[in-house]
Amino acid sequence: MTGEETHRFTTTLVQWRSEGHGVWHFIGVTADVAEALDGTALMHRLESGRRSGFGSVKLTIRIGETEWRTSAFPIKHAGWSIPVSAKVRKAEGLVVGDALEVCLTF
Repeated sequence: MTGEETHRFTTTLVQWRSEGHGVWHFIGVTADVAEALDGTALMHRLESGRRSGFGSVKLTIRIGETEWRTSAFPIKHAGWSIPVSAKVRKAEGLVVGDALEVCLTF
């Protein structure tokens, strides 16, 4: 894998509550995007000789008119998860359960 990849897909905004860690909002990715993220994470590990924090992959994401830099995090046996901040949810009027058109570049 060389260069950046761009992926467009539809996903759903979900909420995760954790006692002591608050409330977090995430989106998941499709199987083909998860496979691409797996490959990118592996290449980073092979090139650097170490794993990124929590095995994450840095990316640029766009939902609606809002674009930002963040990371995707591998979830054991569940693919990849990307946090969506309150600032982004407010700017785009997003609520849990919304179907979102997403564009990722990594």
